[in-house]
Amino acid sequence: MAASATGSGPLTLQRVGILGLGAYVPPKKLTNSDLEKMVDTSDEWIRQRTGIQERRILEKSESCSDLAIRAAQAALADARCDPLELDLIIVGTVTGDYPFPSTATLVQAALGAWNAAAFDLSAACPGFIYAASVGTQFIASRRYRRVLAIGAEALTKILDFTDRSTCVIFGDAAGAALLAPFEECRRGEILDVDLYSRGGQPELLYLPGGGSKNPTSAETVGKNMHYLRMSGRDVYRVAVETMGDMVRKAIQKYGKDEVALVVPHQMNRRIIESVIDRLNLDPARVMVNIEQYGNTSAASVPVAFREAVDRGLAVPGKIVLLCAVGAGFTWGSITLRW
Repeated sequence: MAASATGSGPLTLQRVGILGLGAYVPPKKLTNSDLEKMVDTSDEWIRQRTGIQERRILEKSESCSDLAIRAAQAALADARCDPLELDLIIVGTVTGDYPFPSTATLVQAALGAWNAAAFDLSAACPGFIYAASVGTQFIASRRYRRVLAIGAEALTKILDFTDRSTCVIFGDAAGAALLAPFEECRRGEILDVDLYSRGGQPELLYLPGGGSKNPTSAETVGKNMHYLRMSGRDVYRVAVETMGDMVRKAIQKYGKDEVALVVPHQMNRRIIESVIDRLNLDPARVMVNIEQYGNTSAASVPVAFREAVDRGLAVPGKIVLLCAVGAGFTWGSITLRW
């Protein structure tokens, strides 16, 4: 039996739920037609290979924290929660405002959440899944009662707009979930959290410059090492395999009829459709909004989940699966009962 957080006796885990949801996308759109004027590509080429029609992008003066703050405010409003009630803020991102301090501390200050601890978490596209999983443990162990998990990315800030293999895919956005004891939520009970990693091939999807491996220098700038690089075919293969496995496990555990909604990372429409075909899923039960926003990495799942709830796709009493895979490779899922 595990010890309690205070060391005074056995620890009784409490159920965790979702008290509020929020999402934010910038108003500025970058369409496929716009990209046709910037790089050697076409609307048809982009749609056929990704399913994307447009994506949202930040203004030059804006940064990742601007996105995260808006999503956080929306989640707090949805929950009718005062920022001073927050115990912890976790931001999943790989495009924070600075290498340090953390983007989470910038969110804390903007919200006035002066009673909250705050830190960032780097897990690439599953960043929100990882952030929410950490927050779940703090509440389950009774250490905290209000944890704000955010997935936010300003990916267009690290794109090479002469590289059509990457610049047509990504967009900017943020999504957030306020976690709390389930007795106070009565919706979105988190049942399972599953996290995975398979390291060893960072070059398949990474930002080569700017870290301690390749510190910023005239050479790294000259070699365009501060832009995202991706081996699309390899990423596609891993994504289909891992996302398919996560959905399959949920179906095996809870039954196909019980899994009423799957919210996958909006990585590529062909990847999502491949998983649907392999598992013979009902497309109506799979949330897809990649055509509007592109791949927004850590923001993808919470933004899609917020939209799915607004559309009435999350059925009360039924299972919802959130899942994502990204650089590292890292992947993970959260299973909840709405």
